[in-house]
Amino acid sequence: MQDEKNISEINIQDQKIVDNKELNIWEALIPVVLLMGLLAYNIFYADGAWFGDYSNQYILLIGGVIAAAVGFFNKVSISRMIAEVWENWKSIFVPILILLLVGALAGTWLVSGIIPAMVYYGLQVLSPEIFLPATVIIAAIISIATGSSWTTSATVGIALIGIGSALGIPSGMIAGAVISGAYFGDKMSPLSDTTNLAPAMAGTDLFTHIKYMAFTTVPTIIITLIVFIILSATIDTSGSADISNLLASIDSTFNITPWLFLVPVAVIAMILMKTKPLIALGTGVVLAAVFAFIFQSDVLSSISNSNFQAIINAVLSDTQITTDNEKLTELFSSGGMNGMLWTIFLIICAMVFGGVMDAIGALAKITKVLLSVASSVFGLFASTVISCLGLNVIASDQYLALVIPGKMFKQAYEDKGLAPENLSRTLEDSGTVTSVLIPWNTCGAYQSGVLGVGVGEYFAYAIFNWLSPFTTLLFAAFRIKIRQLTTK
Repeated sequence: MQDEKNISEINIQDQKIVDNKELNIWEALIPVVLLMGLLAYNIFYADGAWFGDYSNQYILLIGGVIAAAVGFFNKVSISRMIAEVWENWKSIFVPILILLLVGALAGTWLVSGIIPAMVYYGLQVLSPEIFLPATVIIAAIISIATGSSWTTSATVGIALIGIGSALGIPSGMIAGAVISGAYFGDKMSPLSDTTNLAPAMAGTDLFTHIKYMAFTTVPTIIITLIVFIILSATIDTSGSADISNLLASIDSTFNITPWLFLVPVAVIAMILMKTKPLIALGTGVVLAAVFAFIFQSDVLSSISNSNFQAIINAVLSDTQITTDNEKLTELFSSGGMNGMLWTIFLIICAMVFGGVMDAIGALAKITKVLLSVASSVFGLFASTVISCLGLNVIASDQYLALVIPGKMFKQAYEDKGLAPENLSRTLEDSGTVTSVLIPWNTCGAYQSGVLGVGVGEYFAYAIFNWLSPFTTLLFAAFRIKIRQLTTK
């Protein structure tokens, strides 16, 4: 999927799944049930402020403590739990650096005029009537080319949010369209890490996996596009009448020139050439800073007495560009690296809970129970889907949602006479794409932080993501394109 982790670096497919015979299923579910209960109470009864701004982070830590207590009473040592948490933390070191760079990228692309230029030209091309389906298509193309939904959101995704907001389209709809397109492209790209990981877990090859996955993925994205076309025809937007005023306001605040597009083009080109994400994004930050000095000296002067200090502020902290249009002033703001800290803390806490749950054997126990009730072919597919969804919630990491079910269910698919691409497709349809729908999952936290839109706001509009598991179950129920093992 995204570039935040490189398979060759973390070797997650070689990870040992911890099994604990002392633990029973009811004990394994105790931390999950209590965690879900605490999160639900905080959201529905405490208005999300039970522990202040960092409510979800504290609740995940509490869930980790509960899981540790369950493990302690089932003869799991503290050192083993700490070791698993440490392994989880090591795996998110690169994603955290990427998040910080994305914050810096957003800040520097704002003060350099890159994002305003994207909004300026985008307003003239993308009308409200075609904006949402066009957003899906644009995000899909970029994601197929880069193999990364994360990179797509951090580049064109941010710009599309700005353009759509200026047109008066709800941000949740825009984010849902960006994410739908980005994850479709991510799944179908041979450059994607999860698209390589899923067939490796199931025992098939990459291009067989992609071709077979197209049977469920293409109908799902077509339905998604149809829904967004209907939404575009029915939503009431106010932006079309104000475009001339918006364009004049942007033009009077920034020095708008097509030369500014050299920076995003350079970043995307580096990613296409398989440059490390940290290097590509870092280069984007440096180039944007240089372009800010060249093209936006007036903007930098309005932020700070020193142009260099203005750049540092854009990289590290909150930046607000004041225009004569209230809508644009609200739009042209960035939190820099500081704006990413909430998301980073959420991911760190989620890895504590997931690491302890893995260490005590709870993840393996829950998956084994699901496997044991899969008596029919449809039951096997359904158990795989539920397992992937559950691990995205519990382990807070989409890689584990592919690796653990992949290892656990591989033999069961063979025993049913099913080709391994059935498993690899189901892992992607239910593990990869649904990770972004969980607020504390690394993917949900990232997309929400980068796009500036809460998971609750875009959930219903991330149509491709929540529809994919239903599509794969529908194909299984009616035995559509369910390939059997062939005897050579």
